[in-house]
Amino acid sequence: MDRTVVAVLFGGRSSEHSISSATAGGVLRAIDRSRFDVLPIGITRDGAFVLEDDDPDKFALRPEHLPEVVDNGTRIIWPDSVLSREVKVADATGIRSLGDVDVVFPILHGRFGEDGTVQGFLELLDLPYVGAGLLMSAIGMDKHTTKQVLKAAGVPVVPWATLTRAELDRDRELWERRVRSLGLPVFVKPARAGSSVGVSKVSEWSELGAALETAFAEDRTVLVEQAVTGREIECGVLQGRDGAPPRVSVAGEIVISGREFYDFDAKYLDAPGIDLVCPADLHPGELAEMQRIAARAFEAVGGEGLSRVDFFYTGTEFFVNEVNTMPGFTPISMFPTCWIASGMTYPDLISELVDLARER
Repeated sequence: MDRTVVAVLFGGRSSEHSISSATAGGVLRAIDRSRFDVLPIGITRDGAFVLEDDDPDKFALRPEHLPEVVDNGTRIIWPDSVLSREVKVADATGIRSLGDVDVVFPILHGRFGEDGTVQGFLELLDLPYVGAGLLMSAIGMDKHTTKQVLKAAGVPVVPWATLTRAELDRDRELWERRVRSLGLPVFVKPARAGSSVGVSKVSEWSELGAALETAFAEDRTVLVEQAVTGREIECGVLQGRDGAPPRVSVAGEIVISGREFYDFDAKYLDAPGIDLVCPADLHPGELAEMQRIAARAFEAVGGEGLSRVDFFYTGTEFFVNEVNTMPGFTPISMFPTCWIASGMTYPDLISELVDLARER
């Protein structure tokens, strides 16, 4: 039987380029080669689609070197209509066929990939792809829109204020008053970024200005969220098969012991001060409630493919912090860790995502 050809798409123009590349390295290493042929396609920081090496070690995430897609002079040529799934590559020797692609796995984090842009491109080409569709991707990428949708669906979310630089410049006193009404401490975040890029914790109001500037460097819209005292709990969600309800993993917990919050270095560079515990110590009733809310949140934003749902748990209530529609797959990432703890292997998880894409 012919193997399914999976085009793994990674890198991209966002500030999470290196995390995407590292995630791709994890997938290249773990994907079931008895079932799948892999076509690695990198996107440079300038947006060029290049044929990359099928080498997981090249994209390993190390503190002294973050992986990157560099322009090697090749150019991917996508199908010229929906009547074809043939992908070609142009290089110094000319143009040659890479064969037909069955599924695209867009392992892209942040803007220009996780936000519906690449999903729309693939839908124009009628190429099946892993993960959330265009609308779900766009909703999940924008933290303000996600919160609005979840709140309308009855999912508890953390109180927040959203502002733009123009609004702040027009009436800074008004917006600072609204932000201060949330109380201290607060978290300041870009509306459309992930991996804790541009995120600051503000414990004194004198820190607010610098935190806003850090967030505005990533996006023109910024959220200020009320800090919640409680445990940080995460879980993975997979779309159900044949119209069945979503499947939710066991919970993982982020235990903060020596850092202000779960920042970039802790997430991806294994910096000290953070312990990831999976499965988290929850009573059966607590776990069931978390899984119920996670499934509700997943369905509220579109219910396609996969997501990682992040919570704050106060001991009496679960607040959804974020719904991440393309979570990291690095070796220390919580999404695969939770599914492995739920009884699924890493290769089986990747296979399931590809099969879901083909089924859809």
